[in-house]
Amino acid sequence: MMAGQRKADAVLFDAATARQDFPVFGQEINNHPLTYLDSAASAQKPHVVTEAMTEMMSSYYANIHRGLYRFSQQTTLAYEQARQKLADFLGAKSAEEIVFTRNATEAINLVAASWGRANLQKGDEIILTELEHHANIVPWHLLSQELGFTIKVLPLLKDPSLGLDTEKFSGLVTDKTKLVAMTHMSNVTGEIPPVQDFIKAAKAVGAKVLLDGSQAAVHMPVDVTALGCDFYVVTGHKLYGPTGIGALWAKAEILADMPPYQGGGEMIENVTFEKITYKKPPMRFEAGTPAFVEAHGLGAALDYLSGFDRDAVLAHEIALADMTAAGLRDLGGVTLYGDKTAEKGGIVSFSLDGIHPHDAATVLDQMGIALRAGKHCADPFMAARGISATLRASFGMYNTEDDVTRFLDGIAKTRKMFG
Repeated sequence: MMAGQRKADAVLFDAATARQDFPVFGQEINNHPLTYLDSAASAQKPHVVTEAMTEMMSSYYANIHRGLYRFSQQTTLAYEQARQKLADFLGAKSAEEIVFTRNATEAINLVAASWGRANLQKGDEIILTELEHHANIVPWHLLSQELGFTIKVLPLLKDPSLGLDTEKFSGLVTDKTKLVAMTHMSNVTGEIPPVQDFIKAAKAVGAKVLLDGSQAAVHMPVDVTALGCDFYVVTGHKLYGPTGIGALWAKAEILADMPPYQGGGEMIENVTFEKITYKKPPMRFEAGTPAFVEAHGLGAALDYLSGFDRDAVLAHEIALADMTAAGLRDLGGVTLYGDKTAEKGGIVSFSLDGIHPHDAATVLDQMGIALRAGKHCADPFMAARGISATLRASFGMYNTEDDVTRFLDGIAKTRKMFG
């Protein structure tokens, strides 16, 4: 089954019904219904995730890969089943192409420290974009200081309602380009760049491509094999799973040539003081006791997500974002960022004239409305737009039109409060 393809037993999506699967929405905040609009930072958890993890910890907890007794075999099976589930979810050819990490940040650091240190050198070039999260900038900056390669940047267009200046990409690619590392969906604006066009241009000069799928994998079907990229990273806590678990997908032949990232137990075959031999991927990159309880929770989250028509979920989230953007325009005194990009997901980033984002977010919290205010770990984006921060409303599968109505009413009251 292709990644994102609807299962035979999938059910039609209904947000109000899905919302009932998330216990957090059974409470009020300051005597208001909870309006959670910060899923781009971290998604709420369905009860099946917490129940799966609790069952493992209370009924058959044991370290994995190391015990011959029943509990250890049960947890080992659950861990490896989660790896297979994620491979299927991403359209990987094999579960052996999935390396579990703590999060997408660690996955990118793994690529930088292992593949990057072994393959990049002075005179080489890599390409990033002004849309990137710090997690896809800082590791490359650190490595460039060590190795001396050049970082090129694909800029944003000047119009704040638009996004990347995609026409400039081909001019950045040269025979010195060794890597393109970019977001598959912006965490600030929801922009979905034309990554397949970029991948094609990168492959023409023999460059590798890393996609940060922290947002994209949550909201739209992803097939890494069809995309043709070389590395793809995800994080569990945005996928309605627990914190402390994420993953790197990489082509098997690339992983096979990558040196170990960290040293310790589990990733070795034999150890002497004179010589150490290492296991094949993915175990080579999973030193020490992994987050197997969290991996089991992620597996439960993937099972849950795969029970829905994901295209229908995406359409619902985009409709909510469109409704929100239209409502903000009607209110006036609002600047929207990236709202007119060709393709985007369910994220709305904006600023209110004369009101600092932190002040607005604080007021909205009193109305039970949770949304993000700040730089969203995207300093280069903010610098390019000449701003210090934005407000960001981001939608998940549990959000409804009632959330949008309460949010827009909260914005109107906030505007009135600040005169």
